[in-house]
Amino acid sequence: MSACVPTRATDPSDSNPTRRVHPPHSPPPTPPRRFRIAGADVSASIAVFLIALPLSLGIALATGAPLQAGLVAAAVGGIVAGRLGGSPLQVSGPAAGLTVVTADLIHRYGWRTTCAITVLAGVVQLGLGCLRVARTALAVSPAIVHGMLAGIGVTIAVAQLHIVLGGTPQSSVLDNLRGLPAQLARLQPAAVSVSVLTLALLLLWPRVPGRAGRLLRRIPAALVAVAGATAAASFAGLTLPKVDLPSWSSHALAGLPEGPVLGLAAAVLTTTLVCSVQSLLGAVAVDKLVAGRPDLISGAPGSGRGARVGRSDLNRELLGQGAANIVSGTLGGLPVAGVAVRSSANVQAGAVSRNSTVLHGVLVVIAALLMVPVLEFIPLASLAALVMAVGIQMVSLHHIRTVTRHREVPVYAVTTLGVVLLGVLEGVTLGVAVAVGVALHRLTRTRITHHEREGVHHVHVRGQLTFLAVPRLSRALHLIPHGAHAVVELDGSFMDHAAYESLQDWQKTHTAQGGSVELTGRRPGTRIAEPSDSAHCRCRPWTPWRNHQCERPYTPSAAGHPGASGEPGAAQGPSAGRESSGHELARGISAFQRNTAPIVRGELARLAREGQQPDQLFLTCADSRLVTSMITSSGPGDLFVVRNVGNLVPLPGEESGDDSVAAAIEYAVDVLKVRSITVCGHSGCGAMQALLTSEPGGTRTPLQRWLRHGLPSLERMADDTRPWARLAGRAPADAVEQLCLTNVVQQLEHLSTHESVARALREGELELHGMYFHVGEAQAYLLTGADGDGLFNHVEAAADLPA
Repeated sequence: MSACVPTRATDPSDSNPTRRVHPPHSPPPTPPRRFRIAGADVSASIAVFLIALPLSLGIALATGAPLQAGLVAAAVGGIVAGRLGGSPLQVSGPAAGLTVVTADLIHRYGWRTTCAITVLAGVVQLGLGCLRVARTALAVSPAIVHGMLAGIGVTIAVAQLHIVLGGTPQSSVLDNLRGLPAQLARLQPAAVSVSVLTLALLLLWPRVPGRAGRLLRRIPAALVAVAGATAAASFAGLTLPKVDLPSWSSHALAGLPEGPVLGLAAAVLTTTLVCSVQSLLGAVAVDKLVAGRPDLISGAPGSGRGARVGRSDLNRELLGQGAANIVSGTLGGLPVAGVAVRSSANVQAGAVSRNSTVLHGVLVVIAALLMVPVLEFIPLASLAALVMAVGIQMVSLHHIRTVTRHREVPVYAVTTLGVVLLGVLEGVTLGVAVAVGVALHRLTRTRITHHEREGVHHVHVRGQLTFLAVPRLSRALHLIPHGAHAVVELDGSFMDHAAYESLQDWQKTHTAQGGSVELTGRRPGTRIAEPSDSAHCRCRPWTPWRNHQCERPYTPSAAGHPGASGEPGAAQGPSAGRESSGHELARGISAFQRNTAPIVRGELARLAREGQQPDQLFLTCADSRLVTSMITSSGPGDLFVVRNVGNLVPLPGEESGDDSVAAAIEYAVDVLKVRSITVCGHSGCGAMQALLTSEPGGTRTPLQRWLRHGLPSLERMADDTRPWARLAGRAPADAVEQLCLTNVVQQLEHLSTHESVARALREGELELHGMYFHVGEAQAYLLTGADGDGLFNHVEAAADLPA
């Protein structure tokens, strides 16, 4: 092949004779692995450490535990959970969401037993991780989780308010509320002034304007608030209770649990539930933050490498959290869970691996050993104000708006009040009960209406169609006279067996009495039956494409159609085929108007009013097996599609250019302002086969003239100085597949030479993507290699891929 195709001249700038020291088309030798910490991880760990240090002390103060317990939990969470957990960038430690639970345990059982409960909760987490049930925690309604956090936040804020005012909090929220008037009557001005200064710095520091503000905001607001209040209290000579860190030699470790067995079991269950749910939800949230970091996403344009941070392994994360709680409880530390504030700071600070989390834990250890004299200057009122602010932030207005939009306010409110008045486990239990009740109410709340318009009887079913709605459905259906035309609209996603049988029985009876029935709606798989020929058609709206080609029953008039009979000589002439094709087209359009149009009419009307605003230009082959909307799960208005033989992008120029493709590119980039362009090739491409088998000279047909735009792909494949485009996990099946892959890479280069594309790329307003679709395997591959290293990675068929 290479002898017949001109090759590209070697780049004279490539003067390095040792550029390829391994055999062609083989992977390069793996260099010896060395332990290295990226500079981004070092800087991120320092930022997280500066946030974790004051928060850990504040949370320990809020629970009533020894202040050193917060430092122990922060160090263990960073080192153990950071090293063993399944979420590389999540930072674990003492969490505000555990404050109420831990404070209650310390009040009931004492500190040493609380440490033992933490150890047992870690053991349970290890067991759950081994059973691989981590994802079941995500089945808890978000309204319950948000309500739990809000209730905990209210409890924290009310308790810490007493310390802010110079007093001592009580053990319950109601006691703290009842004692608040008396506390206001004897407030301590020194404590209040330090607390107000802490809150002011915490609120105003992120809002410092200008260039100086951008530089100053790199210092965490929590650290600035506590340090500023401490410095002010020291300079003013205020007499206040301060942090007291006794010698580590007297630090209390875990002891044998003492107390009633049922009470201890409930305590272990509560601690496990709160730690696990908060950590797993935090890991999912960190994945969303990582998705916004292009340098951490697999195959990001311009990244130059593969995936650096994968998605969280939730079962491994549960194992890591369990190990951390065992170690923390054994060493006399607070319970450990994933912390949202520190995790988001870690991602935003530029961390690229789990080394950042581990290093932050090491810094906490160093601070706990060497900075004790400095930490003992911090007033307790400043830490209380910091933790109170965290508690207030846990009552999120965004969460309230979300649950309101999804009509789950009762679940949120009951959970919040239950946590505040009864406790975390009791509040969550009440929230689960209310959530189940709301779900059952929605399942049974079905609206069935009947009306007549222009002689057609419409029965509209809104909601889920279960056996409870069968009597009302039957009454509405029997209002339709015999022989009338009826349309039954099913606006729901579920139909049980009783409702299905009732609807089908009535449909058969009504059809037998001379009437007609149309079933429409969102329920996939609903059988569309009419007394006409569509009874033999298996095309249904919004279903997979299996058996999409309708099978027509054998009739004498169709006997001449190829495939209808084993005797090809029985053909009746070309008119029969034309009539059959025309009938097929009309029948397909009729099915669209009857079944699909009612569903998409509203969306298409919106697009007609607003005009098209596609996000991407999709340039692919004209092959009939490539259904762009199917393989990209897109709908009307999403893709601006250009199709041609071989998915070719001619180079711009008078001789070789092609105005139709160039015009489409210019229109998509300059007028529609698309944000990405995808060139998609596919397996078994006839254009690539024609390129491989074409011979120079001969008659230049229109197809041959068009395929000349693919000759650079042939040259690229024959050029031994360039790496071959390849698939991840396997070699190309044959030369045709190799050319198909190479052609995608080459056409992307052609695309970048168009003026509008080049300008948009320079301004950062456009991304280019390569894609390969294997038709027989129904498998999509995305181009992830950079700098001409064309590696196509397969796209996983996982439900948890980022949206």
